[in-house]
Amino acid sequence: MDSKARRIVIAEQLRALGEVSIVRLAESFGTSQMTIRRDLDHLEDEGVARRTRGGAISIVSRSFEPPILQRATHRSEAKHLIGRAAAELVRPNDTIFLDVGSTTHEMAKALPAEVPLTAITSSLLIATELAAKTGVKTIVTGGVIRPGELSLIGTRAQHTFTDLNCDAVFMGVAGISDVKGLTEYNLDDADVKRAAMATARRVVVLADQTKLGQVALVTFAGLDSVDTLITDAPPTHPIIRRIRDLDVEVLHVENPGS
Repeated sequence: MDSKARRIVIAEQLRALGEVSIVRLAESFGTSQMTIRRDLDHLEDEGVARRTRGGAISIVSRSFEPPILQRATHRSEAKHLIGRAAAELVRPNDTIFLDVGSTTHEMAKALPAEVPLTAITSSLLIATELAAKTGVKTIVTGGVIRPGELSLIGTRAQHTFTDLNCDAVFMGVAGISDVKGLTEYNLDDADVKRAAMATARRVVVLADQTKLGQVALVTFAGLDSVDTLITDAPPTHPIIRRIRDLDVEVLHVENPGS
């Protein structure tokens, strides 16, 4: 693993755990403690961490969310595989909701252009992707554009779902916790997610393994509201085991790069 990829993983651990240890990181990555110290110094310079004796603590709040175009480049292969698996669940003439997010964007790319279906989305990126697919009728929620995420938020976005009914909603998440449930960085996006979920027969969550165990600012649903989780996390992951105990179907994709 190169230094850039290693620092991304360390930053994720900082956001999830709040602190990291130089000794444990060195053992985990199979590197020297000096290498980890340099990584932590770099993350401190970027404003992600504050160095402490023996490690570092996070200074990034649970409401911090990197812009979607930046997130799209991280773990892109896993997101592509998850998105493709989600697209395979869609049947002709389904009505679906595609949540905002880099993984749901990959799902939109994977949907066959000619298959007839109705797709509702609060993402301008996803709406643009779907517009090129001749078989897809695309409904875009109203609302106010949220900079960086390019999502539509506010009461107009929420009211879109008042009289709509979906076969399935495909949700992105900031984190999945067996204690806090499904969490999101932004209150307004969370409100739209709740409104969409209330319309659906089936809730499908798309999440790569870095989301497991993370807790963001706001809980928008419990794990018991999920019907299917699509992930590249291994079946032995402790959170996957607890999710299965709730009778949630888990679909695993094999990511050669993980």
